[in-house]
Order: sequence, then structure tokens, then C-alpha cells
Amino acid sequence: MEAILPLIIQAVSGMIGGGIAGGVLKQAAMSMLPKLLAGGIGGIAGGSALGSLLGGAAGAVTGDAGAAASGFDIGSLAAMAGGGAVGGGALTGIAGMLLGKKG
Repeated sequence: MEAILPLIIQAVSGMIGGGIAGGVLKQAAMSMLPKLLAGGIGGIAGGSALGSLLGGAAGAVTGDAGAAASGFDIGSLAAMAGGGAVGGGALTGIAGMLLGKKG
């Protein structure tokens, strides 16, 4: 369960970020399902990247191997959610621009 919870947080926050980006950007004129899929994929990628940069470094600097291994402190959860939202929004915007130029 510890391994899947960060992925769920990243995917959900990515879907939220993708939905917001799709509503704000006019070139992301696609239906809701592609927005959610792009948001979820971008959320997992962005949340993993930012979470490993910020969350993993915090436990390594303090020498707290337990906190770094569990990844469930508030800072790493916020980093996963924030990175997920930004990554999901970015990928949705890119997908919207690419699909908008095709059609």
C-alpha cells in the first residue's frame, strides 16, 4: 500500500491540474477523457520527479533513513501533489496544442 499511495496522489492531482489547464487554455479543446488521461500521466511523471528531488533529499540531508524511506511526511506529500498538478497541467496543455493543430 505504501508504494501505490504516492501514485494515486500524483495521478489524482495530475487529473485536477489537467482539468484546470484544459479549462483555462483554449487550445486544449479536447473532451474530458483525454484531459484526464493526459493529466494523470503527467501527474505521475511530474510528481515522481519533484517528489524525488524534494522528498528524497529531505530525509537524506537530516540522516533520517526512516522518513526518507517511507515518504509519508507532509513535505513529500505536498511535493507529490504539487508536482502532479503541474505535470498534469503541462502535459494536458501540450496535448491540447498538438491535437488542436491537427484538427
